[in-house]
Amino acid sequence: MTVYYTLTFMLLASEMATFCILVAPLPHVVRKKLFGFLSESPVVGKFAYGVKIAFIFVAILFVDAVQRMWRVTAEVDLAKTSGSGAQDVRAETNMAARKFYAQRNTYLTGFCLFLSLVLTRTFYILLDLVHTQEEYAKLKNEGKSPKGDQTKQIEDLKAKLAAAEEKTKDYDIVKKQAQQNAKEYDRLATEFNSKTGNVSNKRKD
Repeated sequence: MTVYYTLTFMLLASEMATFCILVAPLPHVVRKKLFGFLSESPVVGKFAYGVKIAFIFVAILFVDAVQRMWRVTAEVDLAKTSGSGAQDVRAETNMAARKFYAQRNTYLTGFCLFLSLVLTRTFYILLDLVHTQEEYAKLKNEGKSPKGDQTKQIEDLKAKLAAAEEKTKDYDIVKKQAQQNAKEYDRLATEFNSKTGNVSNKRKD
């Protein structure tokens, strides 16, 4: 394998390792620091710019590998259709090796480009997730202070309700005492009238 395809394989392996780190179940604090460093560090920005340039060369290699694979496949098919009788074993082995290398290079560069797109999209999705979790935590903390005010208001309302219930009880007690006094007055008036011989007319009274 040539040098540029070796570098492409190393880039693919680094992409796989980075993807495993990004999707690993890390704690929220660690994930927040990691994504903050990756998204805000100027060193990472310069490195990402260099990687983008490298992917341009990988794309050129991919186009070249696809064209070579088509050409080799066409040569193999032509050799199979035009060949008559026994063919040279070394020629067949050479054609099969060329076809294998062409397909390998195509798959290597293609997977490298595809994984770069997946890695970029996964990074931004997880970055949005971290920002959303931070906003949710802020809203949750802001929601705690009004809750304390509401608790205080509820306690005040309970105190007012208890005072109103006490007043209601006092009113009931006074009402009962007034009814008892009225009954006692009626009883005393009846006894007084019976002793004095006067007939009490309650409607006139």
